[in-house]
Amino acid sequence: MARVGLTTERVVRAGAELADEVGFDQVTVSELARRFDVKVASLYSHVKSSQDLKTRIALYALEELADRAADALAGRAGKDALIAFADAYRDYGRDHPGRAAAARLRLDPETAAASAGVRHAQMTRAILRGYDLTEPDETHAVRLLGSVFHGFSSLETAGGFSHSAPDSQETWTRILDALDALLRNWPAPPTT
Repeated sequence: MARVGLTTERVVRAGAELADEVGFDQVTVSELARRFDVKVASLYSHVKSSQDLKTRIALYALEELADRAADALAGRAGKDALIAFADAYRDYGRDHPGRAAAARLRLDPETAAASAGVRHAQMTRAILRGYDLTEPDETHAVRLLGSVFHGFSSLETAGGFSHSAPDSQETWTRILDALDALLRNWPAPPTT
Protein backbone atom coordinates (compact mmCIF):
# COMPACT_ATOMS: atom_id res chain seq x y z
CA MET A 1 0.00 0.00 0.00
CA ALA A 2 1.25 3.49 -0.86
CA ARG A 3 2.23 5.75 2.01
CA VAL A 4 -0.18 8.62 2.60
CA GLY A 5 1.06 11.74 0.83
CA LEU A 6 3.33 9.92 -1.58
CA THR A 7 2.31 10.00 -5.22
CA THR A 8 4.25 9.05 -8.31
CA GLU A 9 4.36 12.73 -9.28
CA ARG A 10 5.74 13.73 -5.88
CA VAL A 11 8.33 10.93 -5.98
CA VAL A 12 9.49 11.93 -9.48
CA ARG A 13 9.64 15.64 -8.60
CA ALA A 14 11.69 14.79 -5.47
CA GLY A 15 13.93 12.62 -7.65
CA ALA A 16 14.47 15.56 -10.01
CA GLU A 17 15.36 17.81 -7.06
CA LEU A 18 17.73 15.14 -5.78
CA ALA A 19 19.36 14.96 -9.23
CA ASP A 20 20.03 18.70 -9.09
CA GLU A 21 21.60 18.35 -5.64
CA VAL A 22 23.75 15.23 -6.03
CA GLY A 23 23.91 14.60 -9.77
CA PHE A 24 21.65 12.50 -11.93
CA ASP A 25 23.96 9.47 -11.83
CA GLN A 26 23.68 9.37 -8.03
CA VAL A 27 19.87 9.16 -7.92
CA THR A 28 18.58 5.87 -6.54
CA VAL A 29 15.33 4.68 -5.01
CA SER A 30 17.26 4.01 -1.78
CA GLU A 31 18.53 7.59 -1.54
CA LEU A 32 15.08 8.94 -2.31
CA ALA A 33 13.54 6.72 0.39
CA ARG A 34 15.98 8.22 2.90
CA ARG A 35 14.82 11.70 1.86
CA PHE A 36 11.20 10.77 2.46
CA ASP A 37 12.12 8.85 5.63
CA VAL A 38 10.33 5.77 4.34
CA LYS A 39 11.34 2.22 3.55
CA VAL A 40 12.47 1.55 0.00
CA ALA A 41 9.50 -0.78 -0.46
CA SER A 42 7.17 2.20 0.03
CA LEU A 43 8.52 3.81 -3.11
CA TYR A 44 8.07 0.67 -5.18
CA SER A 45 4.35 1.45 -5.17
CA HIS A 46 5.26 4.43 -7.34
CA VAL A 47 8.34 3.36 -9.35
CA LYS A 48 9.51 -0.11 -10.40
CA SER A 49 13.25 0.42 -9.98
CA SER A 50 16.01 3.01 -9.96
CA GLN A 51 16.04 2.80 -13.76
CA ASP A 52 12.30 3.46 -13.88
CA LEU A 53 12.79 6.41 -11.54
CA LYS A 54 15.55 7.79 -13.79
CA THR A 55 13.39 7.36 -16.88
CA ARG A 56 10.54 9.21 -15.20
CA ILE A 57 12.90 12.01 -14.13
CA ALA A 58 14.15 12.23 -17.72
CA LEU A 59 10.58 12.52 -19.03
CA TYR A 60 9.79 15.12 -16.37
CA ALA A 61 12.88 17.13 -17.34
CA LEU A 62 12.12 16.92 -21.06
CA GLU A 63 8.60 18.20 -20.42
CA GLU A 64 9.77 20.98 -18.13
CA LEU A 65 12.46 22.08 -20.58
CA ALA A 66 10.06 21.94 -23.54
CA ASP A 67 7.63 24.21 -21.68
CA ARG A 68 10.42 26.64 -20.85
CA ALA A 69 11.69 26.66 -24.44
CA ALA A 70 8.17 27.14 -25.86
CA ASP A 71 7.61 30.13 -23.59
CA ALA A 72 10.95 31.61 -24.70
CA LEU A 73 10.10 31.12 -28.40
CA ALA A 74 6.64 32.67 -28.29
CA GLY A 75 6.42 35.49 -30.82
CA ARG A 76 10.04 35.21 -31.98
CA ALA A 77 11.53 34.34 -35.35
CA GLY A 78 14.93 34.10 -37.02
CA LYS A 79 17.99 34.92 -34.95
CA ASP A 80 15.84 36.15 -32.04
CA ALA A 81 14.17 32.73 -31.88
CA LEU A 82 17.52 30.95 -32.09
CA ILE A 83 18.92 33.00 -29.21
CA ALA A 84 15.80 32.64 -27.04
CA PHE A 85 15.74 28.87 -27.58
CA ALA A 86 19.46 28.51 -26.90
CA ASP A 87 19.23 30.65 -23.77
CA ALA A 88 16.35 28.50 -22.48
CA TYR A 89 18.57 25.42 -22.73
CA ARG A 90 21.56 27.13 -21.16
CA ASP A 91 19.53 28.62 -18.32
CA TYR A 92 17.86 25.28 -17.62
CA GLY A 93 21.28 23.63 -17.40
CA ARG A 94 22.43 26.27 -14.94
CA ASP A 95 19.24 26.17 -12.85
CA HIS A 96 18.81 22.40 -12.93
CA PRO A 97 22.07 20.58 -13.73
CA GLY A 98 20.78 17.17 -12.66
CA ARG A 99 17.58 17.51 -14.65
CA ALA A 100 19.52 18.72 -17.69
CA ALA A 101 21.64 15.57 -17.45
CA ALA A 102 18.44 13.53 -17.09
CA ALA A 103 17.06 15.07 -20.29
CA ARG A 104 19.92 13.39 -22.15
CA LEU A 105 19.13 9.89 -20.83
CA ARG A 106 18.87 7.35 -23.62
CA LEU A 107 15.23 6.27 -23.85
CA ASP A 108 13.86 3.27 -25.66
CA PRO A 109 12.32 4.21 -29.03
CA GLU A 110 8.69 3.89 -27.88
CA THR A 111 9.23 6.01 -24.76
CA ALA A 112 11.22 8.59 -26.73
CA ALA A 113 8.49 8.86 -29.37
CA ALA A 114 5.89 9.56 -26.66
CA SER A 115 8.08 12.05 -24.77
CA ALA A 116 8.45 15.81 -24.93
CA GLY A 117 11.65 15.17 -26.87
CA VAL A 118 9.43 15.28 -29.95
CA ARG A 119 8.40 18.84 -29.00
CA HIS A 120 12.06 19.82 -28.73
CA ALA A 121 12.70 18.62 -32.28
CA GLN A 122 9.55 20.33 -33.56
CA MET A 123 10.55 23.64 -31.98
CA THR A 124 14.06 23.37 -33.41
CA ARG A 125 12.62 22.68 -36.85
CA ALA A 126 10.29 25.67 -36.46
CA ILE A 127 13.31 27.89 -35.82
CA LEU A 128 15.07 26.44 -38.84
CA ARG A 129 12.16 27.33 -41.15
CA GLY A 130 13.45 30.88 -40.87
CA TYR A 131 16.72 29.71 -42.41
CA ASP A 132 15.15 27.97 -45.41
CA LEU A 133 16.87 24.60 -44.99
CA THR A 134 15.57 21.46 -46.66
CA GLU A 135 16.11 17.82 -45.81
CA PRO A 136 18.50 16.26 -45.01
CA ASP A 137 20.23 19.53 -44.08
CA GLU A 138 17.46 20.44 -41.65
CA THR A 139 18.09 17.23 -39.70
CA HIS A 140 21.84 17.92 -39.71
CA ALA A 141 21.12 21.41 -38.34
CA VAL A 142 18.79 20.05 -35.61
CA ARG A 143 21.59 17.74 -34.49
CA LEU A 144 24.16 20.55 -34.62
CA LEU A 145 22.06 22.89 -32.49
CA GLY A 146 21.27 20.20 -29.92
CA SER A 147 24.94 19.28 -29.69
CA VAL A 148 26.04 22.88 -29.21
CA PHE A 149 23.35 23.77 -26.66
CA HIS A 150 23.77 20.64 -24.57
CA GLY A 151 27.53 20.51 -24.94
CA PHE A 152 28.16 24.13 -23.99
CA SER A 153 25.76 23.93 -21.07
CA SER A 154 27.32 20.72 -19.77
CA LEU A 155 30.85 22.06 -19.98
CA GLU A 156 29.90 25.39 -18.42
CA THR A 157 27.99 23.76 -15.56
CA ALA A 158 30.97 21.51 -14.86
CA GLY A 159 33.22 24.58 -14.57
CA GLY A 160 35.00 23.95 -17.85
CA PHE A 161 35.12 27.63 -18.81
CA SER A 162 35.82 29.18 -15.42
CA HIS A 163 39.62 29.01 -15.64
CA SER A 164 40.30 31.39 -18.47
CA ALA A 165 39.22 34.57 -20.19
CA PRO A 166 37.10 35.63 -21.95
CA ASP A 167 33.95 35.22 -19.89
CA SER A 168 31.70 32.35 -20.99
CA GLN A 169 28.87 34.80 -21.77
CA GLU A 170 31.06 36.42 -24.40
CA THR A 171 31.79 33.00 -25.88
CA TRP A 172 28.08 32.10 -25.83
CA THR A 173 27.17 35.27 -27.68
CA ARG A 174 29.86 34.62 -30.31
CA ILE A 175 28.72 31.00 -30.73
CA LEU A 176 25.12 32.11 -31.33
CA ASP A 177 26.30 34.71 -33.85
CA ALA A 178 28.34 32.02 -35.60
CA LEU A 179 25.41 29.58 -35.62
CA ASP A 180 23.14 32.22 -37.11
CA ALA A 181 25.71 32.96 -39.83
CA LEU A 182 26.19 29.26 -40.53
CA LEU A 183 22.45 28.60 -40.76
CA ARG A 184 22.03 31.55 -43.17
CA ASN A 185 24.90 30.24 -45.31
CA TRP A 186 24.51 26.49 -44.95
CA PRO A 187 27.09 24.68 -47.10
CA ALA A 188 25.98 22.70 -50.10
CA PRO A 189 26.25 18.94 -49.72
CA PRO A 190 29.49 17.41 -51.00
CA THR A 191 29.37 16.01 -54.49
CA THR A 192 30.53 12.44 -54.94
